[in-house]
Amino acid sequence: MQGHIVITGATGVIGVELAQQLIERGEKVVLFVRSPDTAEQKIPGAAGYVRWDSDMADGAWTGFISGAKGVIHLAGKPLLESRWSDEHKKECYNSRISGTRHIVSAIAGAEEKPGVFISATAIGYYGSFERCADTSDLFESAPQGSDFLAKICIDWEKEAHAAEKTGVRLVLLRTGIVLSTKGGMLQKMITPFSWFLGGPVGSGLQCISWIHIDDEIACIIEALDNPAYRGAINAVSPEPVTMKEFAAQLGAVLGRPSLFPVPKAAVQLLLGEGAEYAVKGQKVKPGFLLDHGFVFSYTGLAAALRELIDNQK
Repeated sequence: MQGHIVITGATGVIGVELAQQLIERGEKVVLFVRSPDTAEQKIPGAAGYVRWDSDMADGAWTGFISGAKGVIHLAGKPLLESRWSDEHKKECYNSRISGTRHIVSAIAGAEEKPGVFISATAIGYYGSFERCADTSDLFESAPQGSDFLAKICIDWEKEAHAAEKTGVRLVLLRTGIVLSTKGGMLQKMITPFSWFLGGPVGSGLQCISWIHIDDEIACIIEALDNPAYRGAINAVSPEPVTMKEFAAQLGAVLGRPSLFPVPKAAVQLLLGEGAEYAVKGQKVKPGFLLDHGFVFSYTGLAAALRELIDNQK
C-alpha cells in the first residue's frame, strides 16, 4: 500500500471524526485498533483495520508504516475516565510512552518513510494552575510543567522527537479540551444541567482552554497536508475561559441555570488523586496556528456550544 494514512486511537471521539472525514475525501485510511471487527462496524469504509495496541513492539502492523502519507498517533488510555490508582497512572503513562516508542521504531525501520508523523500530546505539558487570573498566556515556547500530567506529556514528546532523526516531519499536537457531545468534559457536564443541577466544577476559577471538535479535526488535517506545520502546536481556540464562565454559557445554551457547583471533595470521591487535575487548568493560546493563518470556525464559546448541542456533534 502507498499513500495511505495510518491512525491510532481511531475509535476515540477525535479518531472517529477524523477517520470519517479522511475517508469521505477519498483517502486510503488504515486504522490501528485493538479490535478490527469493532472498528469496522464503527468506522466503515477504511482501507484496512489492523490489530495494534500500545504494548505491541512488532507485528503485522509495522508493514503499514512504510509508504504512508502520514501516521497520526492519537492513542492513549483516558486519564480522567476512572478513579486514579498507582496502576491507573502507570497504565496511562505506559500506553503513551510505549505506544509512541513502538511507532517511532517502526518508522525508523520502514523502507519508505511516512511523509509526516503527527503525535498527540496535550496542554498538560505546561503544568496545571488553580486560577485563570494568575496564569500568563501559554504559547508553544512556554516552559514545561513539573506535575504528573506534565511528566506524561514531556516524556511522550521525547519519544516522538526520535522520529525526527529519521528525517520525518514531526508535529506535536498539544490539544486542549476538545468539545463534543459524544465524549469528554462537555458530555459529562450536559447531564446534570439537563436535570437543573449544573454548575462549575471546583472553584470555577481555573482556565478552560477548549477547542471545537471541527477545529481540532481541521487542525490535524492541515498538519497532515501542510509541510510548514512542524514542531509543537497548541490545538486550542484563541479565547480560553474560566470554568465559571464555561458553566454559565453552557447553562445559557441549554436554557438551564448554573447554580450548583461541584466541589473538589465530590470530584475526589470519583477520581481520587485525579481530582487535583480535574479542578485545575491552563491558559493556553494557539500561537503557531494564528501565526500560520489557521482560520478557526469557532473562536467564541457560546457559538461553539450552540452548534455542538443543536447538532448533537
